Amino acid sequence: MSAPGAAPAERTVCVYCASSRIAHPDYRDAARRVGEVLADAGITIVYGGGAVGSMGALADGALARGGRVVGILPRFMAELEWGHKGLSDLQLVEDLRTRKHMMLALSQAAIALPGGSGTLEELLEAITLKRLGLYLNPILLVNTRGFFQPLLETLARSVEERFMDPRHLLMWQVVETPEAIPAALASAPPWSAAARDFAAV
Repeated sequence: MSAPGAAPAERTVCVYCASSRIAHPDYRDAARRVGEVLADAGITIVYGGGAVGSMGALADGALARGGRVVGILPRFMAELEWGHKGLSDLQLVEDLRTRKHMMLALSQAAIALPGGSGTLEELLEAITLKRLGLYLNPILLVNTRGFFQPLLETLARSVEERFMDPRHLLMWQVVETPEAIPAALASAPPWSAAARDFAAV
């Protein structure tokens, strides 16, 4: 049994985050802190491989603490020189679909930081796969500046309107600060393929 607040057994997580250079600096500060927290816990990061915005801050924070960071970057983004040059490992893939699949396949948890349509698509795909019993690992939302509150309200509304089962609200956990991530990963409710029994409502 892990002690309260201890690092979880899983040693690799994928992190969904944004490349915006002009979003509020609090988002980049939080992303850098996520990188630091995960590196300090000995957890490898798998992410989209970018060098700027929250993506770059996440990687820089982890690397500065001696952490391992794996980037999964589509070739067209590499050709545009969007990739981070200092990663532990940068893997080039053919397209965004392959990138998303590899990020989940290589990790034992998914963490979403605030971001735009790409970040939200990745998060909602992970939630959908978990609903179908195809992805069984923890999903965390780091709610910097209350960013995810509207999405959480929409998901709760989906339950209220009977598009989802109340048990689906256990598929993710929300933390307000990066420092809360290790304990949240350690205490995430178990999930199994039996979720298929109530995937459809």
